[in-house]
Amino acid sequence: MMTVMSAHAMPDSPTLALFNYDWDHAGFARWSARFPIDSAGFDLFGFPDNLRLAGFDLERFVAGLARRARRRGWRAVVSNHEQFGALAAALLAERMGWPGTPVTAVLACQHKLHARRVLDTVAPEANVACAPLPARYGEPIPDGLIYPCFAKPVKAAFSVLARAVHDKAELTALTRFSAWELWVIRHLVEPFERVARKRLPEAGSAHRMLLEQPASGRQYNLDGYVFNGELRPLGVVESVMYPGTQAFMRFVYPCALADAARARAVEVARRFLAAVGFDHGLFNMEFLHDPVSDRLTVIEFNPRLAAQFSDLYLRVDGLDPHRLALELAHGRDPAGLPRISPSAGVAASFVYRSFDPAARPAMPGPARRRALARAFPDALLFAFAKTSGQIARDFKWLGSYRYGILHLGGRDAGDLAARCVAASELLGWAPTCGAVDLARTSPSVAT
Repeated sequence: MMTVMSAHAMPDSPTLALFNYDWDHAGFARWSARFPIDSAGFDLFGFPDNLRLAGFDLERFVAGLARRARRRGWRAVVSNHEQFGALAAALLAERMGWPGTPVTAVLACQHKLHARRVLDTVAPEANVACAPLPARYGEPIPDGLIYPCFAKPVKAAFSVLARAVHDKAELTALTRFSAWELWVIRHLVEPFERVARKRLPEAGSAHRMLLEQPASGRQYNLDGYVFNGELRPLGVVESVMYPGTQAFMRFVYPCALADAARARAVEVARRFLAAVGFDHGLFNMEFLHDPVSDRLTVIEFNPRLAAQFSDLYLRVDGLDPHRLALELAHGRDPAGLPRISPSAGVAASFVYRSFDPAARPAMPGPARRRALARAFPDALLFAFAKTSGQIARDFKWLGSYRYGILHLGGRDAGDLAARCVAASELLGWAPTCGAVDLARTSPSVAT
């Protein structure tokens, strides 16, 4: 039984943040004066940290954290890491009697086939037909499958290996891996699998692919949280793809989704989360909305904050979801948190990608970074320098190479687009076509 602290009580010990990097590292750092942070976890894809995947066991990892918690005086845990962190945080919170999302709710959201089955019982109008691929990785693809279809792993993150396939040859190519790739995939999934076999056995194995009926529409994210079983929406972020691809080009807040569709998305989320026992914590629901048919289709549920969007809400609404995550981790109702003055009318996360495996855009050095900071003090930049092997893996798993992300705010969509172009020039990067498209469509982006 978790204890709910009063709205004004302050934590008297560090909060443990699991797999705390990139947006989470920046987000939790904003509140470090009031919420001291201890971090644990490792980089799944960076050497030598990724060697820890060999033999990694979530329950053993959590048991070690529980022993350290007593020495360190931790009283709360938080994580927005999809692959291991959200489940590890739920397991640790349960073990220690801290506030947290129920373990079975995290499992139910992250097991994409099980989530589809639950959704089919509570909101079939927002679901798509699906079935597990009747073949293991590397085995021959059986005849008789219906194409086109959308293939994705039952358990994965970051849209890895998720794409539309139009025939048997494309599906075969998607599911053929080197021995090293198979090793990585199995070791990324097996920690989840071991917990799911014990706690959610009806879901079945996560070591497989899922085939879904294709759906169309513009892509959005409903962000919110649940406190004492009550769902509270935060907002809707639009996801925009590079033209002709399934690769994210930008994420924009706010967006022009109609109020009726927003309300329907909230109702679908409410029904699903209640069905899986999600009664505490932040969530993100990815969905499509077809403006012609008015159909809403759920893509997936994420049982944690979409950390990449956090500072977009902070810029536009003056409310920081990372602060909400900390309050929830300590069992406090974040509804009464004060807001700061918004700094922008619209904000976006611009994603810089290469669709040429041979292209290696230069990473901005100290001088370029200083110039960006002087001209755009509100900018948040992530540059992803990768080896040739990592780039090859990205193209195999994602179909493109992401080399940078830039967050900016603007008065309106036109101003934001102009700022993105100017900031890109300072970084030495070609402006994302997201900025050009944003300027063209400015009347329909911000609300």
